[in-house]
Amino acid sequence: MVAQDAGVLAVRNILTRLSKRSGLSPDRLHNTEIDVSPLLDLLAVRQYAHRAGIGRVEAVIALVRDLTRQLEPTDRLIADAELCLGLLRETAPAGIDLDHLYASDLGERREYLSTQWRRLHETLGVQNIPPAPSVRSLRANPERRAFTALAERLATGSVFDGASTYSVLPTQPIVAHEDSPQPQPATITVVGDAVIDHMYLVDRIPGPGGTARGTFDDHPGGKGLARAVAAARLGLRVRLICAVGDDDAGRRILDYLRSEGVDTEFVKVVPFAPTPVTSVTIAGTGESSTIGCKDDRVRLSAQDLRSPHIKAALTSSDAVLLTFEQPLAVLEHILGWLRHHDSPPLLVIHPAPSVSRPQQLYQYLSAADYLVGSVRELEAVAMAAGVVPDAALTPSGHGGGTATSTVIESGAKAAGMLRALGVPSVCAIQDFTCTVWSDRVEATLDPFPTALRDSLGAHAAFSAALVYRLLSTRRPADQQDYLWATAAMVATQSIGNVPGAMPLATEIDRIATLATEEH
Repeated sequence: MVAQDAGVLAVRNILTRLSKRSGLSPDRLHNTEIDVSPLLDLLAVRQYAHRAGIGRVEAVIALVRDLTRQLEPTDRLIADAELCLGLLRETAPAGIDLDHLYASDLGERREYLSTQWRRLHETLGVQNIPPAPSVRSLRANPERRAFTALAERLATGSVFDGASTYSVLPTQPIVAHEDSPQPQPATITVVGDAVIDHMYLVDRIPGPGGTARGTFDDHPGGKGLARAVAAARLGLRVRLICAVGDDDAGRRILDYLRSEGVDTEFVKVVPFAPTPVTSVTIAGTGESSTIGCKDDRVRLSAQDLRSPHIKAALTSSDAVLLTFEQPLAVLEHILGWLRHHDSPPLLVIHPAPSVSRPQQLYQYLSAADYLVGSVRELEAVAMAAGVVPDAALTPSGHGGGTATSTVIESGAKAAGMLRALGVPSVCAIQDFTCTVWSDRVEATLDPFPTALRDSLGAHAAFSAALVYRLLSTRRPADQQDYLWATAAMVATQSIGNVPGAMPLATEIDRIATLATEEH
């Protein structure tokens, strides 16, 4: 039996035993001979208690009541009556004797439930009412089904972290620039993945059948996490929307985000599922290869996006940073909201990794203010549009080295297609170089001198730095803004801890100043 099934069975057995006598109550939980610790230790109970500021016993009562309301009508009636939850006292339906339905004796509650079966279902507006069971048959399959459904919601329901950490935001000052006013406090919401990076540092990346000597380390990582940390280190107020497992790795990620001043309230925690891991092999030049290991349960869902709190977090932000790591339905929800919002936040999209059927997102791309990615990533989105055949794009063929005219030409074609789909500004970032196509700027910035050919955190640093400049100046980006964001990429040069390499504004200023003096 898998851990999830065992957990559901344990919770169901506890609920069944608690239904005896007077039902579920604080006194019963405090004084019962039943071992209720598996119930009190459930992730959903712990998070409910944390958010509400109450004890776990009180949280169990409140959470069971909330989840019972979500059950199918028959299961709801059985769980409500047998656990003596009193849900129908909120509406006091005519013709129902609530003192009998919620009597202190379980046998009396069962008897009344059986005899008033049809009327109770009618109070819930049920059209196709199942046949009324006898008390004996009620104790078999109907009760087992109802308590199993409730136990599944309790034991396996994903919850959001709920721990706001704005009180521990970074203390470094936000740096003002000569060409920009002092920035106002701004909030950025990042939607992307958080994982544990398994880092293998080698002299060279071996080919098929090859071997290499190296060293190993592991760190919190992921495209969403890196962008959130990068923005927080620049002094922005940052919250991350992502999913992790309810395991040591997930808790490590949450602790790390809080230590960096990132709000984790909207980090979804999934019970009985492992936090994603990415295996990263990095050569001495900074070039890398990755293997993603994910459990499909640990991801955001369209149901999560129905939360009014998440919608409010997105639409009230000054800027949203979005990567294409989420299911297509999630991306459609987010882009649809922002596209039709009266006063949408600044939206920067990184179209990686590739999504299936990206054509479904084309109608929403006009919601983006900036589309930022490597030439290969931009090509992948543009070619799927079918505006022109794949052959019309020159293969970028990049695997390192500086941006060549071939790469720039290929990026220009992809950018032209994307801008035709409504994207105002397209940025191709590669090998610490930025090429921009927009109404205000169309240029390839002179490359900065670098020790490495690539850096895993470069794209995250670029996007966070660009957002920082845009929120500081409150105007569309000009060439100096792109230069500053490019300097942020250069500042990430390191081999190992990706989010740990995200720079402060003072570091970016220093590199940008040096580059300006040299040119």
